[in-house]
Amino acid sequence: MDRSTTATATAVATTTAPTASSADAALKDPQAGTLLLDGVPRQRGATAVLPAPRPATTSPVLAPPAPSAPHVSRALARLRSLRPWRLLPTPTGTPFTFGYAVVLTVTAMVTDYADPSLVHALQQGSSTDVAHLVREPVLVLLASALWMAGGITSPYAIGFVLVLTALERRIGGLRAAGVFLLGHVVATLATEVPVGLSVLVGDLPDSSLHRLDYGISFGVATSVGALAGLLRPWLRWPLLVVFGSMVVGDLLEFADPMTDWGHVMSLAIGVSTWPLVRGWRRARTQAASGPAIPAAVHTARTPGTVAA
Repeated sequence: MDRSTTATATAVATTTAPTASSADAALKDPQAGTLLLDGVPRQRGATAVLPAPRPATTSPVLAPPAPSAPHVSRALARLRSLRPWRLLPTPTGTPFTFGYAVVLTVTAMVTDYADPSLVHALQQGSSTDVAHLVREPVLVLLASALWMAGGITSPYAIGFVLVLTALERRIGGLRAAGVFLLGHVVATLATEVPVGLSVLVGDLPDSSLHRLDYGISFGVATSVGALAGLLRPWLRWPLLVVFGSMVVGDLLEFADPMTDWGHVMSLAIGVSTWPLVRGWRRARTQAASGPAIPAAVHTARTPGTVAA
């Protein structure tokens, strides 16, 4: 009985050994030679694949920066930004200066081509001498500003176009007209009233009451002084120095002292308007930029409340 048992055990061991070896062989990866775990998918033939090395890269060669624009190009760009055509009046941009320039051009042509006796009569009737100021002050103060002494090529005619255009673009047509009229009226009265008083006390003859006095120079000088207050310092002070030297030089020549004193006073009147014209320009700039939009206010509401 012991032999039978031993034989049976030997037979079982012999049968089991090949079975275990077959199982191990079945669970072994023939390529990698490793055992596979039962129940874990995608093991057969799965080998670790290392990422391919990246090729060595070199930093790109940067091109040298382009040279900066020369100073000449910058100067040209600044010149374009100035927009020189805005120095001249236009019907829509500066209607007061444009319309006034047209009227002065017409009266200048009348002066050049009309009958001299007719021109003298018209200018004499528009003169702001003492005799006319006593009888028709408003009429002659306005009519005298319709004529240009020296024609359309005179310095004051050219200054009128450039200065009034620049002033109107900054403060508006009505205000520019007010500045011009202020200097024209105040300087005229400041020069003619002393003449009348001197005739009254006997220091001057009666013929001084009748003189030919017309033109736009007082208004232009006042506009120059007002415009200087709106310019940057590098333009303001050269303008005042050049124009001031011109009017003071005319006064020192003593060719027409009453008119030359009127030019000096007109320039001073224009300078005295700096606070006013600067306020006008500030208001005009704010109006052009539009009203400020108020910040939105978020009001927290509790359930059940009703907004008033």
